[in-house]
Amino acid sequence: MAKPTTDQGVTTAAGSARTHAPLIELRNVTKVYGGRVLSRNATVALDDVSLTVAGDTPQIISVVGESGSGKTTLASLLMGFISPTSGTILYQGSDVASLGGARMREFRRDVQAVFQDPFSVFNPFYRVDHVLTVPIAKFRLAKSRADRHDLMVSALETVGLRADETLGRYPHQLSGGQRQRVTVARALMMRPKLIVADEPVSMVDASLRATILESLRTVNQTLKVPILYITHDLGTAYHVSDHILVMYRGTIVEAGDVESVISAPKHPYTQLLIDSIPWPDPQRPWGQERTGRGEKVTVPEDHHGCRFADRCPAVMARCVENAPPPYLTGPDHAATCFLHAEQPALPKERLSELLTVSAPKS
Repeated sequence: MAKPTTDQGVTTAAGSARTHAPLIELRNVTKVYGGRVLSRNATVALDDVSLTVAGDTPQIISVVGESGSGKTTLASLLMGFISPTSGTILYQGSDVASLGGARMREFRRDVQAVFQDPFSVFNPFYRVDHVLTVPIAKFRLAKSRADRHDLMVSALETVGLRADETLGRYPHQLSGGQRQRVTVARALMMRPKLIVADEPVSMVDASLRATILESLRTVNQTLKVPILYITHDLGTAYHVSDHILVMYRGTIVEAGDVESVISAPKHPYTQLLIDSIPWPDPQRPWGQERTGRGEKVTVPEDHHGCRFADRCPAVMARCVENAPPPYLTGPDHAATCFLHAEQPALPKERLSELLTVSAPKS
């Protein structure tokens, strides 16, 4: 049983209640840009998504999908950068929209981000130390200059950087991979309960990707910090993740254990993503959609069914009429597709139950 949280050494009833609540919860969250949900000019970036991150299980969950699938919007909502159009986002049982003062600082400390662009994080007029010293001062992480230096050195060493080769330099004097690892070190200093890594290797050379991903994996395994890894790259998602969420046009279409989802995808969209991975054989065709056992169905633009219906090789009439619920296709695998309607239906709120492991992937 977890110990109640304390405030200045005094256990509070509210703190005790927060101890038993998940770290982050999205409850039926929708995010619309450019107008209301039914407006012609509206873009529904996230549509009725529910997700729970317990925060006490050291796992890596990948969120994958093509551009426009809602991955970054999901990350921004989790970090409190934007507000939902509808639905609720909870931090330890409290609505993020109502947080203020000490509770908001606690939230900002517990949920840390590693961004896509390792260049824009740094001010070129400041040494890289600035990225590390500002949060130390803001969150009062050190009592003296010596403590501050030791904290920075420890964080840098955790991600494979030497302090004497990093501190005191300007951003242009470091490689893209080094800059990205400094941002990981910055997040680590906060002792977060969750790291949200949004495309952290998409803007660095291929030779550096393994190094950065290994740094994240080391953080996950040694410090027991869960990581939400946002990516469009199924290859890296497979190698670093314990579990995976596949998104398409703002909805979760498949979720489960990464081995199960990648080796035996159940949703036609996930199958399309996997088939689009180029093979090291020029004679082997790739990037072609599978032929399915679908029906001859006219898919109107304004239908209210499955969002993948207009691209799906297995589309059926019911796919256009109604949106499918998630179906449990295995012990820890679900797909939002009528092809599996003979399997038990799973409420969206329970999808997160598939994203729990007893130990990190080795």
